[in-house]
Formats: sequence, structure tokens, C-alpha cells
Amino acid sequence: MIRDRWRDIRAAIEQDIMDGVLEPGAKLPTEPELAGLYGAGRHSIRRAVAELAKEGYLSVEQGRGTFVHPRPMLDYTIGSRTRLRRNLTPQGVTVTGRTLDVERIPATERVAKRLGLDVGALVIASQRLSFANDVPVSLGTIYHDATRFPDFPERRQSLGSITAVYASYGITDYLRDSTRMYARPARVNEARQLHQHPDMPVIVVRAVDKDMDGTPLSYSEVIWSAARVKFNISTNEDAP
Repeated sequence: MIRDRWRDIRAAIEQDIMDGVLEPGAKLPTEPELAGLYGAGRHSIRRAVAELAKEGYLSVEQGRGTFVHPRPMLDYTIGSRTRLRRNLTPQGVTVTGRTLDVERIPATERVAKRLGLDVGALVIASQRLSFANDVPVSLGTIYHDATRFPDFPERRQSLGSITAVYASYGITDYLRDSTRMYARPARVNEARQLHQHPDMPVIVVRAVDKDMDGTPLSYSEVIWSAARVKFNISTNEDAP
């Protein structure tokens, strides 16, 4: 039916993306050009592009145009030893990150409970954006006891990984104590930083890591793009 023409256009553009006709980073023709190409009205074109953007296939950038979005679908295993690089590097993924903000703040009730601290105790909150092959995949905040890890941000900047930072404090191994996950709509700033459509959901992962004596090391709240990651829960002690 004519009123469902947008579905045909959406399917055609998606197929071109999947077949590599439209490569990651490619700029789509303008709306009038697409209308002429598919013999359809602008409303149908606009609807098809909007739906593909919601699903993560396209990135609509104000003032620049619409681009094919790289869509790495990552397998991320949550086990007793959950590590970002150990999860993604074997998949041929280059992991990078950018620190957005670092604060020394009083622990809220939730953060204090997870870290075994008194409410109001000073904690370091580090907000970071992580990339897989230069594509933003997660945005999160990790909290550490400021007394135990007074210069954690500086060491992270110097050493690169959390595992290396812990090792510099004499912590040679650590375990995942608990993980909670749930999905929700993305907030405006999250969608912007993750380069995803505002209607695409995110997966929130709240986790506590502990040292081998059972003492909490960190509490993290990480927002993952639901279009770019699949989580696997493992009971294997050697899992990442």
C-alpha cells in the first residue's frame, strides 16, 4: 500500500548497508534526492530514515547530513573477572576511552552502601566515554574510596587500564561481586554522547568489584548502547 511505502524504502536502504553498498561513514543523498531515487514523497523518506536512525543504522547530524553509522555488535561476557579489554580485544576491537569528568564528592547512600563506606565519605567519581574501534559504546561513572585510592584518576590517565591501576596499588587480582542490568529509554545527553537516536534504548549496568579478600574496590554505573552490545552471563571462573 502507498501509505506503507516508507517500509519498502527502509528495507532497501538497510539492505544496501548490510551488503556494503553503503559503507560505514557514507553520507546518504539528500531528502529530495532520495525522494527522486525511490519515487516516493518526502514524508515516506523522512519516516524510513527516522526508523533506521532509531535502530542505529544511520546517524542524523544537524547541519551536516545523514550518515551510515558503524554498528559493531559486541559480545560482552560478564563473569567473575569482567574486564573491558579482555572482553573486546579478542574480537579484533580496539578499545579506547576519554575521561569526561572527575569529581571528589560525598558518597550518596547508594554509593556508600556498595562500597562499604559511611554516607558522606569522600569518593572519587570518574565519568568516562568508551569506544570500540572509535565508535562510542558506553558512558559510565565509576566510584572509588578517595582514602584508599587518592590518586586513582591520575594513575588511570598514566597507566591506561583499571587493572593496571589496581596493580600499581598492589592489587594483583579482583573479582566481580555483583551485577545488575536493566533497559530504559536513553536520556538526551546519553543519546548525544553515544551518537544514537534518542528513541534507541540503553542498557544500564550497575556493578561492584571486590578484591580477593572480599573488600569492595569500586561501584560503577555504565550506560551501554543497546544496539551495539550483547551481554553473556558466564559461570566460568576464568571468564572475562
